[in-house]
Parts: sequence; C-alpha cells; structure tokens
Amino acid sequence: MTELTVDEAGVVAFTQELVRIRSVNDPEAGTAELPAALLVEERMRQFGWDPVVTEVAPGRPNVVAVIEGGGGPGPTLMLEGHTDVVTEGDLTAWSFDPYAGDIVDGRLRGRGSADMKAGVAAMIYAARALCDAGPFPGRLVLGALVDEEGLMLGAKAFARTPLAAEVDAAICCEPEAGEICAVSKGAVRLLVRFEGAMAHGAMPQHARNPLPVAADLIRAVADLQDELLQRHGEHEHLGQNYLTPTVVLGGDTDQINVIPARAVVCLDIRTIPGVDHVELIGAITALAGTCGEPTGVVASVEVVDDRPAVDTPVDHPAIVALAAAHEAVTGQPAVYGGVPGATDGTILTRDAGIPTVVYGPGGKWIAHQADEYVEVQEIIQAARVYAETARRFLTS
Repeated sequence: MTELTVDEAGVVAFTQELVRIRSVNDPEAGTAELPAALLVEERMRQFGWDPVVTEVAPGRPNVVAVIEGGGGPGPTLMLEGHTDVVTEGDLTAWSFDPYAGDIVDGRLRGRGSADMKAGVAAMIYAARALCDAGPFPGRLVLGALVDEEGLMLGAKAFARTPLAAEVDAAICCEPEAGEICAVSKGAVRLLVRFEGAMAHGAMPQHARNPLPVAADLIRAVADLQDELLQRHGEHEHLGQNYLTPTVVLGGDTDQINVIPARAVVCLDIRTIPGVDHVELIGAITALAGTCGEPTGVVASVEVVDDRPAVDTPVDHPAIVALAAAHEAVTGQPAVYGGVPGATDGTILTRDAGIPTVVYGPGGKWIAHQADEYVEVQEIIQAARVYAETARRFLTS
C-alpha cells in the first residue's frame, strides 16, 4: 500500500497564514470570513481542485471542494471545518498578539489556532496526501464553512444542497485533543417574556411586577435541572443536562422608582442524548405560566434555536476507520469523548441526516480563551490521521 505522506512544513505554514487573518464576524470593524475563505479557495486550486464558493451572507462564503478519487465507485466522506473565529476579547488578557501566528516552544499561537484553523489546514493537507498516493474509490468533500460560532448559517446552507444528501459520513475537524467524539450535547436557547403592568414604586399594589416572576422561574428551572439529573443521570462523556439562565432584563436604572411592565429571561439549555426537547420546552413553558399566574403576569416562550444531541454509533464505518487510523498513526488506542457544545456536525446530522464525528487538533478547553494555541505536532498528527481515515473508510 502506498505510503501517505503529509507535507508537514506546508500544513503548519498554512495554519499560520490562516491564523494571521482576523476572520471574526465583526460588522463594525468590517471583518468576516471572506479573506480566510479566499485563502482556502486559493490553496485548493493550487492543489488542482475546483472548489465552489457560495456566499451565505454578505462577505461570508462557504468553500466546498469535491475530490473524485478516480478509483471507481465508493462512499463519500466529508472533512469539515469553519473559517470564522470568535473575537479576541480583552486585549490586555493576551500575553502576545492575538493574530501572531508564530511558533514558540512548539506551540502555534493565536486566535483560532485551535478553534479551528489548525483543523481546516489539516483536513486540506490530508486530502492532498491521499490524492498524491494515487487513485482511491469514492470521493472526498472538503467543506470550509462560515458562521459556526454564530447561528451556523454555513452548515445550514450546505445541508440544503443536493451534495449534502450524497455524503455518507462527515468528520468535523474541531479541537478535541485527539479524542474521538461521536456524541455531542444538544442545545436549546429560549427567550421567556413576562408581560405585567407598570406602576409607581411607591404603589406596587397597582402593578403586576414581572421581576419576582422572572426570579421564580429561575428558581424553578434550577429544580427542573435537578429533576433531569435524577431521571437521566450523567452521560459517560457529556456529563449532565444544564439549564442555565444567561440573560435577565427588566426595568431601567435611570428610573428605579418605576415598576416595569416587562421582563425577559434567556435560558441556554444543554442536553444529553435521550432528552426530549419538545417535552422539555413544554415543561418550561408551563413553569413560566405557573409562576406568573398568581399575579396576572403573562408568560410567553420563544425558541431561538433547537439543536438535538448527536449520538453516532461507535461501530459506524467512519468511526471504526477513524479509530484504526488514530491507532496506526499515534501508536496509541483510540480515546473516546464527547463535545460539551454543538458543532457544525450537529446541523449536518439534524438537517441532512449525515452521521458525524468530531476529532481534531488542539485542546477542547483552550477554545475561545486568551493566549489560544495549538501544539504543532498535533496539527501534523491530525492531518496524518485524517488521510489514513479517509483511505480506510473509502476502501472499506
């Protein structure tokens, strides 16, 4: 069997180029994914591929290349990553330039180095290694998508394409420190509105104050979280369900003597497999109504986003191939884990029915933090594992 040879210097240098681009979706600063996407497109064309660039939102294009193996019929494997990064945040929290893209003590440093420009570079150079080794059955799809850090518009747009229906499995190249993550938590974001009646603070008897009702809901949600723990326990890789209040709005600091008519509570809910989202949303809706009923405060619940948990069987051929490739490249048995949040894979599974698994270079806990970095050797290792996984899956 022809050896798969990854251009180690090339994949590291390409990661550096990507990191040096501030691909934060920041309309005020006039930045988004476009420069990073164009760099990805350019490299794909240099490798002889013909990527399709599709604008999902202004200045925010998906870049997708289909690579025919030339070795006869076979399955279709997608390697997927995103080109957007989160903001660098407080610059004083960084000990170096967030977009340095330099290498110090074996670490490639900068915003997006782990999450997830290393993964994007690794998947592209893995595909190049597979192509250089000669024909292979089936085909590869490389997807560098936008807006993973937001509403996942890129994944949603790709999932609507005819190509998505032809993908047999996808590896999302997110930073998971070498763990094979076949499970990911579900996510629900709720906006709960309370409508009461305004009155003077000196005469609360004339008000229907939504603020105590909002506080009651927050307490009730904490009790519901405990109930879910009793019912579902903790998942081996994902831990327990979390129902977290993240936003509370009501009143005006310039008018402390006014009882407000309205209040809002936002909830960020993270679920493990087996939790029925419809049932859970219904329970919270009922709680909100019950909290407001004694004082005549009316509650309404808006589902801002609903992403199911992902639970791909570990005996799926793509995961079997990935585990075997990991062991072949690293010399260590595969370690399985879970994704505490959602990835583009959540959308690819939900909207297109694609079996997904998450595996990639970089620590899963370093993402979105100051002084973000990725170990250089992890980039190289991930590229080699992706290439070997693709060969094993496509020829299985």
